[in-house]
Amino acid sequence: MTVAGVLVLLINDHLLKHTWPGFVTGKLSDVAGLVVAPALLALLLRRRADLAATLVAGVAFALVKTTETGAELASQAWTFVAGPSRVLADPTDLLALPALALAWWVRARSLSRPSSPRWRIIVTMPLALLAVTATSSATPPYSAESVEVDSGGRISVPTYGRTTWISDDGGLSWSEITSDNHPRPAQSAQCVPGQATRCYRITAGRLGVEQSDDGGRTWRPSWEVTGDALERVTRQYGGQAPDLRSRALAVQARPGGHVVVVANGVDGLAIRDTSGTWRRIGWPGLRTPEVDTGPEWGVALFLAACVLFGGVGAGLRRYTRAYTGSAVAACLGLLLLLNGWPTPSDDISLPLRVLGFLAVLTGGVICVVLAVGRTRPVATAVGVLGAPLVYGSVYLPFAGWAEGTPESYSVAVAIASLLTAVVVLTSAALIRHDTRRPKPFPDE
Repeated sequence: MTVAGVLVLLINDHLLKHTWPGFVTGKLSDVAGLVVAPALLALLLRRRADLAATLVAGVAFALVKTTETGAELASQAWTFVAGPSRVLADPTDLLALPALALAWWVRARSLSRPSSPRWRIIVTMPLALLAVTATSSATPPYSAESVEVDSGGRISVPTYGRTTWISDDGGLSWSEITSDNHPRPAQSAQCVPGQATRCYRITAGRLGVEQSDDGGRTWRPSWEVTGDALERVTRQYGGQAPDLRSRALAVQARPGGHVVVVANGVDGLAIRDTSGTWRRIGWPGLRTPEVDTGPEWGVALFLAACVLFGGVGAGLRRYTRAYTGSAVAACLGLLLLLNGWPTPSDDISLPLRVLGFLAVLTGGVICVVLAVGRTRPVATAVGVLGAPLVYGSVYLPFAGWAEGTPESYSVAVAIASLLTAVVVLTSAALIRHDTRRPKPFPDE
């Protein structure tokens, strides 16, 4: 049954959620996860602790789904384990809690047999870990393809499906209504009512709007997303990024000036208010997708692993060849595990990630066995403490860049490089100083 739960997680989170996103696939993932999680926790505990594992899984799930603090802590933990992730509190997910009873029944029934199936869990654990760390694509539920102003002065933005966004105050506030939407011709250019010399048009193939002050004879950029801002937007939408462009606009005269509302497809709306200030507002009231910093996270985790294995290995004076080979295998396995981590198009790489996980697990266990009692304390401390410092030095500047601080990606690269160099050089100096002391073990 645990194996079945693992398979359900893999199929649902890697395939069904991308094909049929919605209530059913979302809750199915919660149910399967609650069936698998207690078995994974109990794997490290004695049989009499199975009840504790089930209770821990249930309490943790409830805290994550009902509190913002729990959701934020889960987001941070999932980011470290599975790459940049966002876990949202959703009390309706508590409907899946009865699955814990099924997990308890299956666990008790399996352990009552003469031949314990614990070995099966050990064999399937790599798949289980990949399954529970699967992430779903943040597919926006809307796409703004047109915008119009009716005779009553109401601005409406119909989206694909049965939803229309409405504003009665010139774009200051928005409400969502359900309606039968039909394709409407997209208006790509319009002049200000009563002011024929001021016109606007969307910039072809880009997120942007051009402005004319001479009735359309000449044009200049009025608003556009470029540089680092464009890179952030592109990373927010991943596979949908090639479709990021302005689709349509509408101009409305308002007291004190005029407003321009732009339909930007999956990126929602952009608005120019009566003061002339442009704002990219996305979808009012909805959380925008997180900026994907997966590549930077992968580099940070890989360098942290190298520092960990390298620091511990530098203080090892026996079995150095076996340790080095195992450490290299673990690091190469980590590269396989992180390769293209994970997007819907990466499902084909699942076997490589399984192989990578096995290499990391096997190489890591061998390195621990060889290092225990045979390495210098200083080198071990440098490796253990230096690894998270390197991870933070590499990843945190890019996490800040994703939020807009620093503004420039190049500045984030410079900060990460400088901090990482300081940590690595300091670690190397400490290890070198320690190796000059008398060796506790003779070299082989």
